[in-house]
Amino acid sequence: MFKKQLIIMLSVFMMTSLCEAKEIYGVSIPESLEAGQSTLLLNGTGVRTKLFVKLYVGGLYLQKKSDDPWSIIETDEPMAIRLHIISSMITSEKMEKATREGFSNATDGDVAPIKDQIDKFISVFNEIKENDIYDLIYVPGEGTEVYKNSGYYSLIEGLPFKQALFGIWLCDKPAQKSLKNNMLGK
Repeated sequence: MFKKQLIIMLSVFMMTSLCEAKEIYGVSIPESLEAGQSTLLLNGTGVRTKLFVKLYVGGLYLQKKSDDPWSIIETDEPMAIRLHIISSMITSEKMEKATREGFSNATDGDVAPIKDQIDKFISVFNEIKENDIYDLIYVPGEGTEVYKNSGYYSLIEGLPFKQALFGIWLCDKPAQKSLKNNMLGK
């Protein structure tokens, strides 16, 4: 009798685990995140690579599934991006350079209106190491909440900042096209 109960409990636990997270390259990506009073669902996830090195796993969270990048960028709704660092090759300097380049690409080079927000945001990468997790959670009316390893880091106000931030991965010149497509669930 005990053996049968144990098997049932293990089966339920395994099914629950499968419903709660998706694994990609050994990283467990939750199927949902909280943004203010909203529950966001994993829209898609992928890996950022450079020169065949896997750098981080990125996940996009929305209230409802979408594969329309401009709708996601422009909309003023709760959403989030999770970045899970999987390479020790990423340094603070490299992440800052790539992020600033991403903001430039997302704004067609016009970063001046959000320069202060970008500078504040970049500081989250002052110390970066393998297995760090960054949650970038946009809450309408408040701004983008930045978390590092589940700890609150800062709030970056403004819809224009959020649009540029999400544009890093979703604009016409994204950080990586395959990552963009994977985050869009394609």
